[in-house]
Amino acid sequence: MKHFYVITNVQKDPGLKVAHRIQDYLQEKGIRCTLQEEKENSGGEQGPEYKSSNPDKIPDDVDCVLVLGGDGTVLRAARDLVKRHLPLFGVNLGTLGYLAEVDQDHLETALDHLVLGEYITEEHMMLRGVVCHEGQEILSDVALNDIVIARSGRIHVMDLKIYVNDRFLNEYSADGMIISTPTGSTGYNLSVGGPIVSPAASLILLTPIAPHTLNARSVILPDTAKIKVVIGKRKEPEEEAEVAFDGDTTAEMTCEDYVVVEKAQSTVQFVKVDQISFLETLRKKMSGT
Repeated sequence: MKHFYVITNVQKDPGLKVAHRIQDYLQEKGIRCTLQEEKENSGGEQGPEYKSSNPDKIPDDVDCVLVLGGDGTVLRAARDLVKRHLPLFGVNLGTLGYLAEVDQDHLETALDHLVLGEYITEEHMMLRGVVCHEGQEILSDVALNDIVIARSGRIHVMDLKIYVNDRFLNEYSADGMIISTPTGSTGYNLSVGGPIVSPAASLILLTPIAPHTLNARSVILPDTAKIKVVIGKRKEPEEEAEVAFDGDTTAEMTCEDYVVVEKAQSTVQFVKVDQISFLETLRKKMSGT
């Protein structure tokens, strides 16, 4: 790799201290390193098509994007850069995450491996969701972790009708539904009792949130499944709900609105330089070590 691009979370890297550390180290080795413009790092609404990183500003000859922060920063970068399909390498500046590859203590060693070509890449699947109101599309976006349909406003139970490949699967009375990728299985899905799946897999997980029945369980579907979640009618005149893509892009929903979710054509490419497996990371996360 001869040219790196750095995206950093300024809340976790104040003054871009770690970003400049990376740039200085690489430039001493004769390797190009471009830092994202600081005005983009400041956060906020950056444009209609991206949240924090403008893909059009990344040079065409960049070999790898270094993402400094935590899993949330990596998720935003992955969604912003999905059309560029650039390899991402996460540097963890917070607590132990699943998407960041190394911490600051091993940063220079990891950079040496990248420069020498001593790495592997992993392809992670994404989801594409289309939100419809009165039969008309109001939002279309992708997610690396999950697409969540949940109640909003006052506390109430939702009726959700689930269809898979145009066939009725089940109706849930619950606080919502999580549709996640294997990558997202260790996120919100895990916190509500859903199964953990290796990110190398290609599956779609359906997990109800606080279902009001004793026999509601997660459903694991093949990546060819096309899932439709319809907001059912209740006694109240209007059902208040919200759909969120990776906890970021959102849209309001009401009775008879629906979301269609399927595997996205795009994938996210992650770079790995060590032999720490997903299972080892999971063990450390679960044990708190």
